[in-house]
Amino acid sequence: MGETGKPVIEVRNLDLSYADYAVMRNLNFSVNKGEIFIVMGGSGCGKSTLLKVLIGLKEPLKGEVLYDGINFWQQDEAVQQKMMRRFGVLYQGGALWSSFTLGENIALPLQLYTSLSAGQIQEVVELKLALVGLSGYAGFYPSEISGGMCKRAALARAIALDPDIIFFDEPSAGLDPLSARMLDDLILQLKDTLGATIIVVTHELASIFSVGDNAALLDTESKSMIAIGNPKNLLANSSDPRVIRFLTRGERQGAAQ
Repeated sequence: MGETGKPVIEVRNLDLSYADYAVMRNLNFSVNKGEIFIVMGGSGCGKSTLLKVLIGLKEPLKGEVLYDGINFWQQDEAVQQKMMRRFGVLYQGGALWSSFTLGENIALPLQLYTSLSAGQIQEVVELKLALVGLSGYAGFYPSEISGGMCKRAALARAIALDPDIIFFDEPSAGLDPLSARMLDDLILQLKDTLGATIIVVTHELASIFSVGDNAALLDTESKSMIAIGNPKNLLANSSDPRVIRFLTRGERQGAAQ
């Protein structure tokens, strides 16, 4: 999906709203193939709303979302569904089925959307678990493993269909610093292993600086995107106090180390 040097995703003049309440106005950015793109900002800035629009769960008030030049929201439902099968999504809470084992969770999209045999599905399940460092855990239930392991299992399910684009919704939420760092390392590994384009919605500075190739900063007060660029470059070069304040949390020195 996407040719090298050409944007995989283009967001043009996008307005987001809930009912009559404007959340964000006039968003414009593009995401290149193989890039880790961060959507960042404080609580209530519209990060999650934007994610829902990008993955096809919520129609925008105005504007366009293009995947390889195809305007998602101008397509009929059948085309949208086909496009969405090329997405992998790691939801904030993981969203694993609690009554299914990890293996059954990962097998489900393969059973629904492929013609693989039971044996082939089992091979894929074991491969995906190995990719996220959970070899041997196929028979475990979500309640039997840690929160960090649940996130990794949910990621294994998100990549079950070999998606071209992987979306992460606040991946570090609820994790201790060590588990969060392990997940960041895994995101970088998947970028290299799968060649996937990755979108991460987060406000966590450690993740922003460790994995982000490019980033867009959404601002609640102005209801707009106030900066775009590599996070470390933004911290080093921006003269906007709102950008510096967000990227340092008030501590100017050492935030990008």
